[in-house]
Amino acid sequence: MTALGELIAPRRMGRDFRWLLASSWTSNIGDGVALAAAPLLIASMTSSPILVASGAVLQFLPWLLFGLHAGAIADRFDRRRLVMFANAARAVVLAALCVFLLTGTANIWIVLAVAFLYGTAEVFVDTTASTLLPMLVRPADLGIGNARLQAGYLVANQFAGPPLGAFLFAAGAAWPFLLEVLCVTLAIVLVSRMAATPVPARASGADKPPAVHTDIAEGVRWMWRNPPVRMLVLIILTFNVTWAAPWGVLVLYATDHLNMGAVGFGALTTASAAGGLLATVSFGWLERHVSFATMMRACLSLEVLMHLAFALTTTGWVALVIMAGFGFYAFVWGTISTTVRQRLVPPELQGRVASVNMVGVFGGMVIGQALGGVIAQTWGLTAPWWFAFAGAAVTLLLVWRPISHIVNAKPVLEQAEPDA
Repeated sequence: MTALGELIAPRRMGRDFRWLLASSWTSNIGDGVALAAAPLLIASMTSSPILVASGAVLQFLPWLLFGLHAGAIADRFDRRRLVMFANAARAVVLAALCVFLLTGTANIWIVLAVAFLYGTAEVFVDTTASTLLPMLVRPADLGIGNARLQAGYLVANQFAGPPLGAFLFAAGAAWPFLLEVLCVTLAIVLVSRMAATPVPARASGADKPPAVHTDIAEGVRWMWRNPPVRMLVLIILTFNVTWAAPWGVLVLYATDHLNMGAVGFGALTTASAAGGLLATVSFGWLERHVSFATMMRACLSLEVLMHLAFALTTTGWVALVIMAGFGFYAFVWGTISTTVRQRLVPPELQGRVASVNMVGVFGGMVIGQALGGVIAQTWGLTAPWWFAFAGAAVTLLLVWRPISHIVNAKPVLEQAEPDA
């Protein structure tokens, strides 16, 4: 067990990293359960593609409304306590949903409202949590730290959670959400074991902190004046628009077009996680033998091909194979892009720049899923995949060359050395 623990979370990365890892993995189990159960709950209440897509849109819309504010707040206060407080809000919202389900008073509008409130709390959890790792480990260990967090996300959120969520939903609509309440609550306990994170230097040293909008503007300006980070955010925004268009109606695509049923829909996410686990094992070798630029271009190229393959297939097992490939390259892309961004951003701006990045992620998802619902309603369930294929192919051509400038940029600490 000691050797396994050292492999997963090396001792040199510290005790607090292990608490963060345990909290993240536990929370991801609950989120993975909801990943299958939430769309199944909405689909059980309506057959409208627009309303089904609206569930995802309302969960991600808060990123557009509150994402930048969450980043500014994360750069002002104890980040560990912020994660605990926001997770507590998530648990309360989920508990309320369980009450509605158990009493038989839940309807589509209540579920959509819960999606929005849950998404609002999640904005503060994810933005703040993304700033913790650079505070706990050395820059040289950011890659392995992100890989371990991503591995937990794949195993818990993508691999184990969705089939469990689909199984529990079949037993009773409230069961998966009750389990999620338990997981989120345990995640709060685990992250509370970390040492209190220091308040960022600028916030702790100021007699009177500037207005929140001033902090937000500073973060946006820094991101926009840093070409590598700016381009990375723009790539993430555009590819999430195309990716999210078919994903918003994936539950209908799986159950109605491929006839896979509820469990089959959960299996799609499991297949993605299986591919991600293979990438976890392979990432060390890839990092040693393949440049970041080559891997990023390969990932985006595979994204284009994945959309085309989904548009053409009519067989469930083929869809599972495609999804496994998606999981592989999505893990590689996520690990590389997060590591590059964290190395390029100063510690006091981590929260704000991370929030800009996440606004790009979820802003693209909101736009894409809204488009996907309308496209599927008008032209059928495969139409969003054709839209995604065409949009991703055009975007890939535009960003092919700038990727080299992103990965070759000097880390922020190296930029500061001459001044020091």
